[in-house]
Amino acid sequence: MSKVLRYLPEIEDDEQLYVAQLITDMSDEQAKQFAYVYRERRREPIHILLLALVGFLGVAGAHRFYIDEIGMGVLYLLTGGLCVIGTIIDLFNYKDLAFRYNRRQADEVAALVGDAFPDDDEEGTPPSFDA
Repeated sequence: MSKVLRYLPEIEDDEQLYVAQLITDMSDEQAKQFAYVYRERRREPIHILLLALVGFLGVAGAHRFYIDEIGMGVLYLLTGGLCVIGTIIDLFNYKDLAFRYNRRQADEVAALVGDAFPDDDEEGTPPSFDA
């Protein structure tokens, strides 16, 4: 948990616990790189709420485009937020929408960092060449 508080103090609640599980086994350098990339990719729940409110002004689905749910964004746009009912539901579920998006991004970034920065065990071992 201390790595999360050190590198990503702005996240909280379930997102903080989820990210803490991901970076527990990472080295400090990996955790620092994870925090840098994740901070750029994550979405703030309040932004999703504000974009969902924009749905009442005629641009329904903007919040779905913002969290990379293009299909749902188009559906909301063409149906007026599923006759406004979908937009109202999303106003109550904006934190869950943000958490799901951020969880997907955290998984992708953890895999990216894991591939880019191999474990310390793998460093220093010469490559084997089989004949």
